[in-house]
Amino acid sequence: MTRRHNLGWRLLRLEALVMFALVAVATLLGGVEVGLSALSGALVGLLPQAFFVWRSSSSLARGGRQAHRFVMNLYRAEAGKFGLTVALLAMVFVAVPPSNPISFFSAYVATHLMPWLAAWLRRERSTP
Repeated sequence: MTRRHNLGWRLLRLEALVMFALVAVATLLGGVEVGLSALSGALVGLLPQAFFVWRSSSSLARGGRQAHRFVMNLYRAEAGKFGLTVALLAMVFVAVPPSNPISFFSAYVATHLMPWLAAWLRRERSTP
């Protein structure tokens, strides 16, 4: 397993851990309905992210000749992530409308901000 491959899965596990901790806090503070809405929002954000990590890491390319294939695989992974997100959002709102839309969308947006926050926290800092 390459370092880049392992990093994607580690960040996804960290993201899931933080999101489920936030869902637990939402459940304790707001009750079961708020927690279930937050859980569904977190899952709608996490499942497509897991698909992207799986799809993009399964086809890591090396070398200059394979760069085009690597970029195309990233585009396919992102398109699949987008399609899965749309399908999950539609499924949630048709099958089980969230009882608390604020907690649903808060958890959903938080899942999208987590990779940015993780990348910002992991960035190299220059030393004086």
